[in-house]
Amino acid sequence: MASGHGLAIANNMMYSHTSTVFDVVTREQVAVLEDSVDLEAFGVEGHPGISQGSPVEAVWTDDGRYAYVSQYTMYGENFGVAGFDACTVDSGVGPSFVYRFDAQEMAWDQVIKVGAVPKYVALSPDQSTLLVSNWCDATLSVVDTEKGEEVGVVPMDAAPRGIVIMPDNTTAYSVAMYADELYRIDIPGRSSEVVMNIGSRPRHLNLTEDGSTMYLTVSGANTVYKVDTATEEIVDQGTPGLEPRSVAMSPDESALYVVNYDEASVAKIRTSDMEVIDTVQVDASPIGIDYDPVTNTVWVACYGGSIYVFDDQSTLLADAG
Repeated sequence: MASGHGLAIANNMMYSHTSTVFDVVTREQVAVLEDSVDLEAFGVEGHPGISQGSPVEAVWTDDGRYAYVSQYTMYGENFGVAGFDACTVDSGVGPSFVYRFDAQEMAWDQVIKVGAVPKYVALSPDQSTLLVSNWCDATLSVVDTEKGEEVGVVPMDAAPRGIVIMPDNTTAYSVAMYADELYRIDIPGRSSEVVMNIGSRPRHLNLTEDGSTMYLTVSGANTVYKVDTATEEIVDQGTPGLEPRSVAMSPDESALYVVNYDEASVAKIRTSDMEVIDTVQVDASPIGIDYDPVTNTVWVACYGGSIYVFDDQSTLLADAG
């Protein structure tokens, strides 16, 4: 995920227990953060010694100072069952944490306890609220960023993932991936309502700045849907490739960039008519993607450990390692 201020962070989960920070101009690593922390040093009781996380997703504050990074599961004292993708609310998986990265200090400076297997994270436009999708708990955590703590929980269905927050700062949308549902979230009311039953495995959401249009990626249907948020109806759709997962949107909102997990490709979709206008091959299992507005490049992370950097016309510029 790009900060919009010259940095990008790539999260390497339990495969290497690190988050890597890049300078987007030089494409060089400027920091490698271990996910091992002493939770007691952050005021968290009950987990003595060193605990390990498994960083998975991130969201930056608008000023680029901080990035909130979800930890898929925790390892150490008193965490219960380790997280796994097929978990349910009855699996005994313990709560996990979100770490906050300080880009000035190049270090973790805060930890926030959330639910079991937190995945996607989203900040409200006013930066006051962080929403976290808890995969195993079938909930969203509502985090007050000023307090640095979870202040509420919103119930959903199986495997919540993608989240967007509307310009009003009180309404959000999220998908329950294994329940094939799109939810509208009332953040102050801590409540949710199903607004659409959709195809198999809805995964990712993108929102235009004015909140009028939402893009909904459904991996099992190999489709990205264009949704009018005023009517909550699908108005168009595109087919980027096999198993589309994460999606980035260009700053001018004219294009979507989609990683196709099962065909090792990245597709560029023109948002005006949802046509695929370019496709480029990458390494196997592309999983993460973001658009960096500083360099007008698209960063693509693949499960094998490679990161590709493309210009806005999908011309390969470099392999960042």
